[in-house]
Amino acid sequence: MNLASEFANRSLEEIKELLNGGTLSVYSVARPLTADLAVDRSGLLVTFTFATPAFGPADGENESPNFVANPVSSGSVGTPGFVRACAADGKTVADFSAGPGDREIKFAEVSCSNGAPVRLVKFCFKQGDWPERPDYYGTHPRPGYPLPVGP
Repeated sequence: MNLASEFANRSLEEIKELLNGGTLSVYSVARPLTADLAVDRSGLLVTFTFATPAFGPADGENESPNFVANPVSSGSVGTPGFVRACAADGKTVADFSAGPGDREIKFAEVSCSNGAPVRLVKFCFKQGDWPERPDYYGTHPRPGYPLPVGP
């Protein structure tokens, strides 16, 4: 979980409360370095709307999110790369890793197709940075410039 700086000192319970009636927007890859930056290079795939309350009792490390609808029809084609959670007033609260592997949010589907249902099947809060290498984020590869290299 990558919290917006405005909410960095909030407890997990306060973060959950902030999401009552908010949204969970799923984007393709190329996420911003922090939740304080606008999403500028990723396509919006689908948006879930949290109910109130946004979460039920946790089941171990996994949360029990409450959505108005789950599944939701995708509005675009792509592979989920990250998810941005916003409060009901539209303020960005946090970004979460999404997709297969060791991610905070998983879907029943590997990719999204226009009009096809997308179902969220796992949601957990992991404090700290993205599970991938941090030098991959915030970069803007351009022709003639090398991609990041391993350690």
